[in-house]
Amino acid sequence: MVPVIAVVGRPNVGKSTLFNQLTRSRDALVANFPGLTRDRQYGEGRHHGRRFIAIDTGGLAGDEEGVDELMAGQSLAAIEEADDVLFLVDGRAGLTPGDQQIADQLRRTGARVHLVVNKTDGQDEDQAASEFYGLGLDPVHRISAAHNRGIKQLLDSLLGDEEDVDEDEPEADADSIRVGLIGRPNVGKSTLVNRILGEERVLVYDEPGTTRDSIRIPYERRGTQYTLIDTAGVRRRRQVRETVEKFSVVKTLQAVEDSHVVVIVIDAREGLVDQDMHLIGFALDAGRAVVIAVNKWDGMDPDDRKRVKETLKWRLGFLDYARIHFISALHGTGVGDLYASIDAGYASAMAKWSTNQLTRILQDAVQQHPPPIVRGHRIKLRYAHQGGSCPPRIIVHGTQTDSVPRDYQRFLENTFRNVLKVEATPIRFEFRSPENPFEGRKNPLTPRQKKKKARLMQHVRKKDKKARRKKKNS
Repeated sequence: MVPVIAVVGRPNVGKSTLFNQLTRSRDALVANFPGLTRDRQYGEGRHHGRRFIAIDTGGLAGDEEGVDELMAGQSLAAIEEADDVLFLVDGRAGLTPGDQQIADQLRRTGARVHLVVNKTDGQDEDQAASEFYGLGLDPVHRISAAHNRGIKQLLDSLLGDEEDVDEDEPEADADSIRVGLIGRPNVGKSTLVNRILGEERVLVYDEPGTTRDSIRIPYERRGTQYTLIDTAGVRRRRQVRETVEKFSVVKTLQAVEDSHVVVIVIDAREGLVDQDMHLIGFALDAGRAVVIAVNKWDGMDPDDRKRVKETLKWRLGFLDYARIHFISALHGTGVGDLYASIDAGYASAMAKWSTNQLTRILQDAVQQHPPPIVRGHRIKLRYAHQGGSCPPRIIVHGTQTDSVPRDYQRFLENTFRNVLKVEATPIRFEFRSPENPFEGRKNPLTPRQKKKKARLMQHVRKKDKKARRKKKNS
């Protein structure tokens, strides 16, 4: 059984910094900004070869209202899941009434609590921790999460200090289908995550920008492992002013790079806007399989629905290989149909084809529609093989391949896509020509060849001289 460790405490005491140290990652956003973390974030760590799960939570204050109340619910859910709870306090700020309220809440849960005094660097550790003994929690650990001091001793007390043997155990999501959800703020990404999981896993609040970090959620459905990545909404660049939001956008773009399939959520009430097109373009440039989910479809009148469909057909004509789903994340309408498209996109992105199969498709395409003639010579495409997956990359060998027009490349892409039944994912083509081993090399002439060349040049000059004289006299 993998131990689960939850980190709780007041806002801005260093919970996300400690989470990053435990998992040896930068998964959690860290800033000198109270209330930055809102959803609970899971991460995997190792200590002496032994795996454990760490949970980062939002800050608790004891008098939460609005979105803070939802954050507190996320923290309490993490406490219920955890085997050990690290109650983090600020050694510089000292004991506060908020710490006492949290300590009382933790006692009522019956969880196994460890008091951790953070930010003890630059001061006497015993003096910094002395007033926290009044909380009646034992043991008391002294650390500096920012400088990685005391973390090893803390993990030794939680997990033991003996070496374990499962050092080569695979990552939790190594074989799972990673699905990233991206879109503009307040289009319903977090609502869709909760609907897919069947629980209130992430915060949902009627306020743009509720989600600030990228949350990874591994789960299993019908024997298949998935990792769902909920991301912060991406606004237009000129509207992004806060530093925290800039980092949220970076984490969202990183989530796209880490995903196998990207579900782009669009607000049906607002229609397809330019920012949606930018996000679709980024996902395609990253080579990820794309599924379009048009949310908030419920309650729309037929005329508005018709207008939205016509706009999608017109503006997404270049993306005709991606499936479009009309859903309601709030009521669950059409959400289950997303899995068929996600699985199909993943299968296409990770497909493997033999060189013989790809070469036969290439030869049939060339026979049906030969390449154009360039500089008096026809482009010759000889054979093809696969060069990678996610996205599928097909390498075509021939002569004058650097002159293959874009139109002919699109013809090849459509041919390969139709024959191989590739869905959702873009296909990358790379054209290669053989190198000329004699290119750039000058063949030196022998003395006999030099004399022959000189005699020939004399005849050429005489001929040119006669031609000029004849032209002058005429």
